[in-house]
Amino acid sequence: MEALGWVGKGDFSLPLLIFAISLFVFFWWRTRSSLQDTLPPGPRPLPLLGNLLQLRGAPILECLNKFKETYGPVYTLYFGSQKVVMLCGFQAIKEALVDHGEEFSGRPDIPLSKRTVRRQGIFFSVGDPWKQVRRFSLMTLRNFGMGKRSIEERIQEEIECLVEELRKIKELSFDPTFFIRRSVSNIICSIVFGSRFDYKDEKFQVLLDLIAENLQRVDDFWVQMYNFFPAILDRFPGPHQKLFENYRDQMRFVEEIMEEHKASLDPSSPRDYIDAFLIKIQQEKADPNSIFHSENLLISSLDLFFAGSESTSNTLRYGLLLLLKHPEVEENVFEEIDRVIGKNRSPCMEDRGKMPYTDAFIHEVQRFIDIFPLGVPHCVTVDTKFQGYTIPKDTMVMPLLNTVLHDPEYFKHPETFNPGHFLEQDGSFKKNDAFLAFSAGKRMCIGEGLARMELFLFFTTILQNFKLRSPIDHKDIDTTPVFKTLAKLPPLYQLSLDNRL
Repeated sequence: MEALGWVGKGDFSLPLLIFAISLFVFFWWRTRSSLQDTLPPGPRPLPLLGNLLQLRGAPILECLNKFKETYGPVYTLYFGSQKVVMLCGFQAIKEALVDHGEEFSGRPDIPLSKRTVRRQGIFFSVGDPWKQVRRFSLMTLRNFGMGKRSIEERIQEEIECLVEELRKIKELSFDPTFFIRRSVSNIICSIVFGSRFDYKDEKFQVLLDLIAENLQRVDDFWVQMYNFFPAILDRFPGPHQKLFENYRDQMRFVEEIMEEHKASLDPSSPRDYIDAFLIKIQQEKADPNSIFHSENLLISSLDLFFAGSESTSNTLRYGLLLLLKHPEVEENVFEEIDRVIGKNRSPCMEDRGKMPYTDAFIHEVQRFIDIFPLGVPHCVTVDTKFQGYTIPKDTMVMPLLNTVLHDPEYFKHPETFNPGHFLEQDGSFKKNDAFLAFSAGKRMCIGEGLARMELFLFFTTILQNFKLRSPIDHKDIDTTPVFKTLAKLPPLYQLSLDNRL
């Protein structure tokens, strides 16, 4: 009663405040609606939550594909207050990432990456710093053999070590994860760190475990919430803090190697990527704005290590599982290996052109497993006209690679594993423009050439030496992925090996 009397005595501050808030909310929604009109269509967002509630309940890919059916190949979602333009299908993704590559070459300012890599490195840097470090990294990787005979020989040597280790296994069946990850990681280690690590090196195993753990932690609810409420969750413990601790431990691992390299650096004879980066730091030390400094070296090295280890090792593990599930495919690949390569020499890249079925099998593994179904987030660098809409500068854009790799317009039976998707009727290899396993455009995978070489040499050498066996009937093998926000991971499984040689 006192409050009502107080208002009634001529103090209009409360009504004015209510009116001002109402006016603000009205214009806020009007502005938001106006902005929405310039963007592609999409489901109506709720204040603060956006469309998050509409993404709960079903797997996120299922939800995103339903939105595509309703709103078309280009639509807008709100993750909290963050607007995101979703790109679906080959035509929309090609138009954006290739035809308008410069405009779509940005990276969004995601709180998780902002706190870890701080806009540095190769993956999440932007603008001229990104162009500089990517150009430098590509040139350095080529100098150290990527795409050349020298790196092919290095891969062959590492696979020989793997084959020796596999021959030592006496158990009836085993999980191949440890051996595959170690072997694949050693190849990128030889380029970035200048040396490989013994299979018994516990310190290196800790690094691999930290990376694998963080890849899974990204899917945690609290880690996802950190992207929406970083200022609040920065102050509280939880799984998100463990992710940051793990990343700092990864940085310390590389930092130790960097310090060892500094002590023995010979500028006239760089041994690896870290040496080359240290030399570049020395060359630009007089420039206060140079992007070449120790922190960027650490982050760029980790970017390369992650790109050159996790995706390839997971693809190999998934491919072996699919061979267990489809023994007829294994026999077809082995028949081609036996006919083209034989038993008396190791496979080499020159063989690939004579082995269309094996090449088709490897492409189909990458297409079918769709290891990064949501792609990697981009953002537009300027206000961009796209398919009749205006996408404002810095808007996040998600190219859903799943909608390309599983598009029935380009792959007759997309949900079926079938190397025939990449074979002509006469058995020759068939290229397919929709094969975007490495994405496309200016931000496509920097290590595509290395990955292609590794996949061919690993699969052919393993199958040349061993016949795969499963402890369960192949019809009962489950190939359903362990789906994570960033990647589809193969389920854990067991296999045994029979020597062919």
